[in-house]
Amino acid sequence: MILRELLLFLRRKLNNSMNTNHNNYGAEIDNPDDIELNKPSKSRFLFLLSFFGIFIFAWSGCYNLWEHKYQKNDSVKVPESTLYDPKYK
Repeated sequence: MILRELLLFLRRKLNNSMNTNHNNYGAEIDNPDDIELNKPSKSRFLFLLSFFGIFIFAWSGCYNLWEHKYQKNDSVKVPESTLYDPKYK
């Protein structure tokens, strides 16, 4: 009887000492702002992130094209033989 109680006591001590869960703070409280726990919130966040990412990428491309647009230059000398109505000698 005493041996059995001793074995149960040792087994309980061994199980408690091998427990890797060292959370002494009690139960964890879910964070409502954590997007991993809230699927609609995560979906909305990823949608808005991708939408504004694509929007900014497209806007920056249009702005770059606007900044580097073609500037007409009338001072370029064009040979007469290359005009629409060429003039030959």
